[in-house]
Amino acid sequence: MMVRVLLMVLAVVWTAPLTAQDGPLRIEITEGVIEPLPVAVPNLVPETAGSAEMGQQLARVIAADLAGTGLFREVPSSSFISQVSDFNSPVLYADWKAINVQALVTGAVNVQGNQVTVKFRLYDVFSGAEMGDGLQFAGTTDAWRRIAHKVADAVYSRITGETGYFDSRVVYVSETGPKDNRRKRLAIMDYDGANVQYLTGSESIVLAPRFSANGDRVLYTSYETGFPRIYVLDVGSVQRRVLESQQGTMSFAPRFAPNGQTVVYSLSQGANTDIYAMDIASGGTKRLTSAPSIETAPSFSPDGSQIVFESDRSGSQQLYVMPAGGGEARRISFGEGRYGTPVWSPRGDLIAFTKQSQGRFHIGVMRLDGSEERLLSASFLDEGPTWSPNGRVIMFARETQGAAGRSTLYSVDITGRNLRPVRTPEGGSDPSWGPLQR
Repeated sequence: MMVRVLLMVLAVVWTAPLTAQDGPLRIEITEGVIEPLPVAVPNLVPETAGSAEMGQQLARVIAADLAGTGLFREVPSSSFISQVSDFNSPVLYADWKAINVQALVTGAVNVQGNQVTVKFRLYDVFSGAEMGDGLQFAGTTDAWRRIAHKVADAVYSRITGETGYFDSRVVYVSETGPKDNRRKRLAIMDYDGANVQYLTGSESIVLAPRFSANGDRVLYTSYETGFPRIYVLDVGSVQRRVLESQQGTMSFAPRFAPNGQTVVYSLSQGANTDIYAMDIASGGTKRLTSAPSIETAPSFSPDGSQIVFESDRSGSQQLYVMPAGGGEARRISFGEGRYGTPVWSPRGDLIAFTKQSQGRFHIGVMRLDGSEERLLSASFLDEGPTWSPNGRVIMFARETQGAAGRSTLYSVDITGRNLRPVRTPEGGSDPSWGPLQR
């Protein structure tokens, strides 16, 4: 591999040699100040008549994916000295070095009927060599954006040594109308806000959608009957069914276990709220907590052995971890303020949370023992973190102040850098980031 990656904690610095003899291109994760790595993504070469526009569209999405991470800076085409007109022509490295390009992505596109095939190569300009072998992706013209995301994932992976996250989707609550009459419905979109599709109507309020580990189903809470009830929806068919409907109770905050066969959720009976587990196939339930307090927002560890949740058993809202089958819980949050909505990282190393302190809301992360707490955002109202599939980015909802306040989705790197809005047609809240698509 032409790129060496040093995994530490906070920020990313790229360093590039002045000549090819000085060593390979390198991304080094340190505590330094980030300077994005310059990358060029020329329009993909059309190999069939009428595919030139597709080549331009693919290049724009690839470049946007990479630049959106904050680790890369796109060098504009107006700066290019060389033009890539043949996918198999030798790369004129001197022309790309002259405009300080460090990584070059070239590609070709072939469109026949409703089928599109994309080939790409990645070059380390300063070492004058191709990084790995070229790859090819194919699909329908309707799914061309997915192909672009796959190319960007491959480029990201080769340069950082980590799995990408671009070919993934997010389910969220789409919101319209004023605060006192807000309409909410489930929607699903590409990670970058494109290709929004609605999964439910706006006849009733819906909350807290949560993807299954393989992305085939979504849990959510609906007030369709006037009381909160948990539903499970098949993403492919949009068929849904009630999962929990005990009379005289309120059920909410559901989340799948990693195996997809168990659901944990909160059940409120009278003044008490506890966490329960349900076997989806049999419908059998087990009570996991029994404290005279409010326990909610459970989230499994990636291996399914533990659950993090929020509870006010200590007198204020804090985070606790317990075995997945229930049992003694240990408190992990000890900072000033109130903690909620914990979510375990897919890497298993961090827990994301919402924190309320001194009149402000924050999205933060901490180690499993509560150490190294780091706040990534601050505003009037930030809440509901969800992890990217590779555990490097967090998406959440931010609401603006006032009677006409609007909820918008944002993403931020776990370093606290690169805070970016995620554009959606309407307001958005309660995001749940799904896995990489198959």
